Amino acid sequence: MSKRHPSLPRIWLVSDARNDAGLEAALKRLPRGSGVIFRHYHLSPAERRARFAEVRRAARRLGHRAFLSADARTARAWGADGAYGPARILARGPALPRLATAHSLREMRGGRADALVLSPVFATRSHPGAPPLGPLRFRLLARQARVPVIALGGMTARRAAALGAAWAAIDGLS
Repeated sequence: MSKRHPSLPRIWLVSDARNDAGLEAALKRLPRGSGVIFRHYHLSPAERRARFAEVRRAARRLGHRAFLSADARTARAWGADGAYGPARILARGPALPRLATAHSLREMRGGRADALVLSPVFATRSHPGAPPLGPLRFRLLARQARVPVIALGGMTARRAAALGAAWAAIDGLS
């Protein structure tokens, strides 16, 4: 997907409290070679680490990549395949794939990332009331990116196909 990490998945399941109970079942439904972005901010640090270890094992057993929402140093220490988060958090640390979150052109320009997760493309329960980018603005911003872009926010397989984009979802894949 990127020059440094051409094997980054095109489909990403994003985890949180809403889809935790069905996470392993959702991973089984994904095409082999997909990815999971583990967030789970609702858990204590010890619970979060233990749950990540479970999800990572399940993901790898199914041929998926497991990225941790954390700085690169923590992601490496926890055995993640990569790190996910704001570019300013991903700026330092060991070499491993990084997915930086972005919501604007300014955020797209900062930091070190192998791909950008640009959101929200469509209205989403994760950010109620946040104005979505919409397909046109998403495409315009994606053209400005120096790395591949992953669409997030109200995404479904149909919407991703219409955008011609790699994509991530919470509800759309759970």
